[in-house]
Amino acid sequence: MRCIVLSQFLNPVKILEIDLKYGDGHRQIKIPDHANVTVLKPAEYPPAASIDRCLEEGLASPLGCESFQKMLQHTAPETIGIAVPDETRPVPLHAILPLLLEAVIEALPDLSPDAITIIIGGGLHPPMEKHALAHVVPEGIARGCRVVAHDAGNDRMIDYGLTSRKTPVRINAAFAETEFKIVIGLIDPHQFVGFTGGAKGAVIGCAAAETIRHNHSLMFHPEARVGRITGNPVREDLNEAGEMVGIHLAVNVVLDADKKVVEIFAGRPIQVLEKGAETCSAIYGVGIEEKFDIVIASCGGHPKDMCLYQAQKGLNLASQGLKPGGHILLLAASSQGVGDDIYFDYVSQFTTPEDVLRDFKKTGFQMGAHKAYLFGRTLVDFDVAISSDLDPGILRKCQLRAADPNFIIQEWVEAFRYPPRIAVVPNANTTYFYPV
Repeated sequence: MRCIVLSQFLNPVKILEIDLKYGDGHRQIKIPDHANVTVLKPAEYPPAASIDRCLEEGLASPLGCESFQKMLQHTAPETIGIAVPDETRPVPLHAILPLLLEAVIEALPDLSPDAITIIIGGGLHPPMEKHALAHVVPEGIARGCRVVAHDAGNDRMIDYGLTSRKTPVRINAAFAETEFKIVIGLIDPHQFVGFTGGAKGAVIGCAAAETIRHNHSLMFHPEARVGRITGNPVREDLNEAGEMVGIHLAVNVVLDADKKVVEIFAGRPIQVLEKGAETCSAIYGVGIEEKFDIVIASCGGHPKDMCLYQAQKGLNLASQGLKPGGHILLLAASSQGVGDDIYFDYVSQFTTPEDVLRDFKKTGFQMGAHKAYLFGRTLVDFDVAISSDLDPGILRKCQLRAADPNFIIQEWVEAFRYPPRIAVVPNANTTYFYPV
């Protein structure tokens, strides 16, 4: 962050320059210096000195269970399933998977690699093409294991019955039919799950469409919000589903804002989630005394802003630090476009976000279309502008306004009769706010 003086004006104007992540690079934002600017960023947390040592310690003393080696030896499974995230989650699989597989081979030296299935769980995302699958789990780290991509629409599912909240738990057979189940994932703030992690990578990442649809329909509950685990029906439903599926071990990472590993937790999914959420909250939860007039938010760069569908999370979380009727600028490169055809086709039918909210509540929860609802909840309360590589016409169909970031900031600041309070949020997809 630096201040410069623009002398071409009759009365020189001081400008504050801030570089924010945008796609694989950065975008420079200029803010008139008379505005009252606060940068709300994650807390600095020392990164792990060694991913190897962190994981080894986690597997040796997992949360809520005996050591990984003893678990495998006592269970003596003939097949193992490992659910891993797709490319939308920056989990360092290239470092974690080889170490985990080494631990499996050490405990079960007679187990053939083809008895281990690594399933890339993308939930309702389109199934990955072969080249993309090899990028997430290259042959060199798969060590001869079977690698498959989850296809929620076409793969065979195993039915585990209903949760207490009536969610049908149906999981990809490639994972469900293995005798020892492991899920690798990321613990991150989530706008209605509270935090990602725990069993989520399997019971959502590898689930049938109806499982995901019913679980996510619980997001209408007032306690389904970021940073909340206890009393959050979406999160508690996921936890229950994980118990029903019988996941033996979760390996979850917490990353800092630069995507460096801070901690690795291993153990029973619920205990891993609870412990990891404490660390995640300490990094990404930011206390504020008063909400702001203007929020300038970057999703945090790739992969957080790889498409508009993913970038919505940043808009939602950043808006929670904004006064009603305030202005919010979201930086979201969206190199992969809108990101979901169902969302785009649905939102394109309507003229206003109010129309979206009315229709969505009337017709009931629909995956994909729910993004239009989540966007709409923000659009009806705030003035939203988007800086993106997407065509402005595409954004208009999504009821969003394309804007040059520096022009719109200047326009907003000049409209205030007093120095506006501006929050700059460099990692909007993960930073969340609470009152102090």
